[in-house]
Amino acid sequence: MKAIRKINFNWLILKLQNDFFSGILPQLKGVVVDLGCGPMPYREEILEQRCKYIGVDWPNSCHGVEPDIASDLNVRVDLPDDHANVVLSISVLEHLHRPQTMLLESCRILKPNGYLFLQVPFQWHVHEAPFDYFRFTHHGLEKLLVEAGFEEIEITANCGFWVTWILKFNYQSTRWIRGPKPLRWLARLVLTPIWLLDQTFAPILDRLDFNPGETASYTAVARKPGSPMGRLRER
Repeated sequence: MKAIRKINFNWLILKLQNDFFSGILPQLKGVVVDLGCGPMPYREEILEQRCKYIGVDWPNSCHGVEPDIASDLNVRVDLPDDHANVVLSISVLEHLHRPQTMLLESCRILKPNGYLFLQVPFQWHVHEAPFDYFRFTHHGLEKLLVEAGFEEIEITANCGFWVTWILKFNYQSTRWIRGPKPLRWLARLVLTPIWLLDQTFAPILDRLDFNPGETASYTAVARKPGSPMGRLRER
C-alpha cells in the first residue's frame, strides 16, 4: 500500500487510491500485471493473495526502481497474448502520449474474461512534467475502453467537489512554504493542522453533497470478452 502520513498536504488522494486497491484486492488472481508500476507500492499485497506479480514500466523510470519488465507503454508491452488474469494501472494513462496503445495492449495480454482495473486523473494539476499529456472525463474514458475491445465497463468518480477543491487548495498552499528556513518551518507549522482538518472533513462534505461531475479522478473496471463456454467454466 502507499504510505499515508496525515501531516502531509495530499494524504487523502493516496488514501483514495489505497481504498480503490483494497476494494479490488479480493478479486485478484493468477497473473497480475501492473502497468506503469513505478515503485510497486501494491506488490506485497498482491503476492500475499498468492498471485504472480509482474511490474512493467519504462526503462530509467523517475521512480528509481527496476521493473520486472522494461517496456515503453506507448508502443508495446513485452508480454505474450492471453497471458494475464488481471491488468492493474494506477495514475499512468495520463503520462502516455499514446494512451490508446496501452489500453489495446492491456486487452491483448489479458486472458479471455480477464479484468482491467484502472485509475486516471480528471481535475488534477500537471505533474511529472513534461510527461503529462491528458485528462480523462467519464465519457472519454468509456469510449477509449470500448474502442480497445473491453466490455462490462464500470467507471466511478473517486470523490466529489469538496475533496477535489480541498486537494487543489492544499497543493496550492505548498507554494507558500518559501523563504529562509525558519520562515518555511513556521509556514508548515501553520498549514499542517489545516491540511489535517480539511482532508478529514472534505469526504464528509462530499457525502452530504456529492457531485460526480466534479472529481479529482476516476476508476474503471472493464472485462476482456471471452467465449460463452469460457464464462460458464469460470463459474
